[in-house]
Amino acid sequence: MFDAREVFHEGELEAQRRTGAGDMTSFASAIIRDYMPDQHRAFFSAQPFLVFSGADADGRVWTTLIEGPDGFVGSPDNRTLTLATEVDEQDPLAAAFASGTDVGMVGIELATRRRNRLSGAIRPEGAGYVVDLNMSFGNCPQYINERAWRRVERTAAAAKTSASLSAEQIALVKAADTLFIGSGHYGEEGAPANGFDASHRGGEPGFAQVEGGTRIRIPDYAGNNAFNTIGNLLRNPQVGLVFVDFETGGLLHVSGTATIDWEAKGANDPAARRTIDIEIEAVVERPGALSLRWTREEALRQFKVTRKVREADGVASFYLAPVDGGPLDPFEPGQHLPIQLRFQNAAPAKRTYSLSGAPGAAEYRLTVKREDKGLVSRALHDAIEVGHVIEARPPSGDFVVGCSQCPLVLASAGVGLTPMVSMLHKAAADGGDRPVWYAHGARDGAHHALAEEVDALVASRPSLHRHIRFSSPRAEDSLGEDYDAPGRVTAEALLALNAGPDAHYMLCGPAAFIADIQSGLAAAGVPQDQIHWETFGPTG
Repeated sequence: MFDAREVFHEGELEAQRRTGAGDMTSFASAIIRDYMPDQHRAFFSAQPFLVFSGADADGRVWTTLIEGPDGFVGSPDNRTLTLATEVDEQDPLAAAFASGTDVGMVGIELATRRRNRLSGAIRPEGAGYVVDLNMSFGNCPQYINERAWRRVERTAAAAKTSASLSAEQIALVKAADTLFIGSGHYGEEGAPANGFDASHRGGEPGFAQVEGGTRIRIPDYAGNNAFNTIGNLLRNPQVGLVFVDFETGGLLHVSGTATIDWEAKGANDPAARRTIDIEIEAVVERPGALSLRWTREEALRQFKVTRKVREADGVASFYLAPVDGGPLDPFEPGQHLPIQLRFQNAAPAKRTYSLSGAPGAAEYRLTVKREDKGLVSRALHDAIEVGHVIEARPPSGDFVVGCSQCPLVLASAGVGLTPMVSMLHKAAADGGDRPVWYAHGARDGAHHALAEEVDALVASRPSLHRHIRFSSPRAEDSLGEDYDAPGRVTAEALLALNAGPDAHYMLCGPAAFIADIQSGLAAAGVPQDQIHWETFGPTG
């Protein structure tokens, strides 16, 4: 298990302090690992391309896409990936890969908006490459624009190099809704935080601004508060970008020096918290570099809000029925619904919210907490009413129950209960005698959402149980009825449920909640592959 003092270097810690992110130790221990979970290994192995960042022999940072034939990514163990492919000699990182170098890497599935990242080192081996992992961590799907891909015959042309962007290259940047950014940092020798990071940035076309041919401005939105990219840039301003021409397979690599505008004065999007301003120093354009082609997924479906129900202080449920009258796309409990709200004179805002209702119901249900700084959650609570239309794409996500008969402990805090209630619905509907414990922590009865619904589900089958804890119960909250114990949900409390050695634990809540329970369960001997989690932050 990582310690934040090892995972985060001083640049990242400075960014966290400056933005008021607080102590991110819990984030590190909950999210970052020195191995890949099986689901990450399977995810990487299914990708047709991976994104890498690193530095060339002159120390200039670049970011690139590496593709290969179907199944070109392998994972012989949980700390290793193999790449059965060649790297084009015109790639700005080709020489570095051939000699072996530190890299950052992100795998991204543009059709489903899933992504996972790692840092490590790449080295040539046989007819391909090996990536040795240093750190692995997952990401949320915000600001990823969905695309489906196909392959064509590769028709690469000679690369074009320059020190600034041409008019055609500026047009590509201005039209982009996706880019990948790479950064790196080296501190004390052997420090775990040394190395590179590759990350995704996305928005509506025009989110990346261009000034002349020598300057690019990228908005930085609310995220997980780790500040890997910005933290790196505070200590090493060298940065690499790559833009993808999804229609032609072309890659536009840009390398330069970055500064951070903490007030986002020049941003053209009011949702931007900061901007990364890049002075361009080198450009490499590679027409037709990839055999992959992508088409933008525009399969937005309209849903009418049929009910809006207040569930607790600051929490409301929204019931959504398809306007076209057709059947709902099915979902597994634990998956989320990508929605989009349109605002006058502004780009559409996209968010993902876990589905809290029963699979197979006639309507989707989203249960959303209002965040004071959340653009979409505030709009949902303050402006969206019955009859309004919300656009959405099909449900997705891999935070699902992977075993069919194992005992389940569904543990949540705050609005983290949303996927757990859906899982409880399925357990009640499935019948049988599979034991399931619903364990939830709230501040008090006023902040305890969906309580009556959960109680009814638990009462419907003798194999279903609940354990509710209030951290600050009110005088009117009844011990034994409204809640089962004072305090917070902890690993010790979950172990005391006696779910048995085969139990799988599903965790959802803030990073600190996840980290404390995960470390406590692991210390008690619960195998890592029986602990599953999804975290969230106030980005709504």
